Amino acid sequence: MLITPAHAQSLFGGGGTSSTLVQIAPLALIFVVFYFFLIRPQQQKAREQKQMLAGIRRGDRVVTGGGLIGTVAKVSNDDELLVDLAEGVRVRVVRSTVSSVLARSEPAAARSGKDTDGKDEPDEAGDKKAGGKRG
Repeated sequence: MLITPAHAQSLFGGGGTSSTLVQIAPLALIFVVFYFFLIRPQQQKAREQKQMLAGIRRGDRVVTGGGLIGTVAKVSNDDELLVDLAEGVRVRVVRSTVSSVLARSEPAAARSGKDTDGKDEPDEAGDKKAGGKRG
């Protein structure tokens, strides 16, 4: 034998505090690994989902939990949305059942005065609103 029984007893059974620390250290390490690889990413994903649900507004294209794709026609209250699925088909959807937002609409304040390509719209005389030259 390479290790005598007396030597083995002094290493593993003799020092009470160090053996307890050696037994607890792997458990603590496992908890730290679980926290950083499982718990923390799940918390971040839940936070992002909550922000996404809070940011839904009229005009957004959404996918419901049932797989229906539609455009938000009206935000009724904190819990309900009115979603257009097809022409003439509107359904009330609970906000928490929205699984993702496909396309966000531009806020109404940012849309006014802008063309679809992001340039200022010309007024009646053909000049740009942002100080265009007359000619």
